[in-house]
Amino acid sequence: METATTLEMASCSQRQVEAAADPADADGPREVDSTSQQLLPAIEEYPKIWLPRALRQTYIRKVGDTVNLLIPIQGKPKPQTTWTHNGSALDHSRVSVRNGEQDSILFIREAQRADSGCYQLCVQIGGLQATATINIMVIEKPGPPQSIKLVDVWGSNATLEWTPPQDTGNAALLGYTVQKADRKSGLWFTVLERYRRTSCLVSDLIVGNSYAFRVFAENQCGLSETAPVTTDLAYIQKAATAYKTKGFAQRDLSEAPRFTQPLVDCTTITGYDAQLFCCVRASPRPKIIWLKNKMDLQGNPKYRALSHLGVCSLEIRKPSPFDGGIYTCKAINALGEASVDCRVDVKAPH
Repeated sequence: METATTLEMASCSQRQVEAAADPADADGPREVDSTSQQLLPAIEEYPKIWLPRALRQTYIRKVGDTVNLLIPIQGKPKPQTTWTHNGSALDHSRVSVRNGEQDSILFIREAQRADSGCYQLCVQIGGLQATATINIMVIEKPGPPQSIKLVDVWGSNATLEWTPPQDTGNAALLGYTVQKADRKSGLWFTVLERYRRTSCLVSDLIVGNSYAFRVFAENQCGLSETAPVTTDLAYIQKAATAYKTKGFAQRDLSEAPRFTQPLVDCTTITGYDAQLFCCVRASPRPKIIWLKNKMDLQGNPKYRALSHLGVCSLEIRKPSPFDGGIYTCKAINALGEASVDCRVDVKAPH
């Protein structure tokens, strides 16, 4: 289809040259003006630019990166290729261009923010031309916020305010990163990331600690190199609490002795120790007296009496048949007394 169109244009160009001849010389030989042939070359292939998909939107590079754009083109005879930057000629001290038969290459060794802008490629053959526009943005990390201020402190909360950075790094800000540091440890911890506002509330601070805060700006290249720090410390004070004690009546825990576990009758063998147990409850603490057949056993080395936390015990050491009988445990305090009995039988071994 393109070949047919090219032949038609060549035929049209030939007719235009013949029409330019003098009608008076129609019967004689005709000369074709050589200048007209140069102005109207035979175009075999229209000029065209094949712009890669990645370059149809803004092409973003970081400061110091290399820019190397290869743009495929077509056209026969070889077209004339021209690059411009923001409508002006390129600065060849920074930008180099190489034009081939089928492509054009734009190269920047170390991109700077001044290299950002609109680059236009023009491919021309005779009066026909094709153009393509490429938007290049060279970015870097933003500057820090201009200032940060501690506005208020209450409870375990602190309110901060700051102003945006003067230099955004030639890119839109993604937000701010807020950090806190306890004065005791001096370690910084991130509180908020990519926060879009210029004021915030920091909560859950520890009572009794003092905090400093700082804020970083962030864009597509990352966080700013530095961050302003609050000049004032946020001291989290312990809230004063007033305790109200309720009056209460003192409970009288006094009681007369009362046995909660009685003595149990037992049978033992001559020469083997025997123990008697019972439990008593009383307040104030009662006096414990052990009796055998109503005779006080206090001071008798054959018997060992103990009392602890209301548990009363009597150990009969190597009993003989004469140690059998009725044993009594008596508890006495200022409010009264109580007693329990049991029978102990001592048998000879078989």
